[in-house]
Amino acid sequence: MEREKDAACMRIAGDAIHLSLKVLPGASSSRLLEAREGRLRVKIAAPPEDGKANAALRDFLAKLLGCPKKSVAILSGEKSRLKTVSLPLSLKEKLGVLLENR
Repeated sequence: MEREKDAACMRIAGDAIHLSLKVLPGASSSRLLEAREGRLRVKIAAPPEDGKANAALRDFLAKLLGCPKKSVAILSGEKSRLKTVSLPLSLKEKLGVLLENR
């Protein structure tokens, strides 16, 4: 059941993975949570002001996946907690393992 929820938050679009997120800024530490309603929940240790939470989200995902920060792009939701992030398709396996082990 948990895997199905995780799969619902990811979709392949050409040569990229689109990941649907609900970002919870202002947390004490950044970490992945469970998937709910088709979105992976992510706590981010940055305030939701002046793009700080978006920058911290890109940094967090890049570090977690071992990829350059420029590989993580916010496609939609720059000013919202509901975001869609684009990642290179080459990270599909790594992302799958990460979601299984959180």
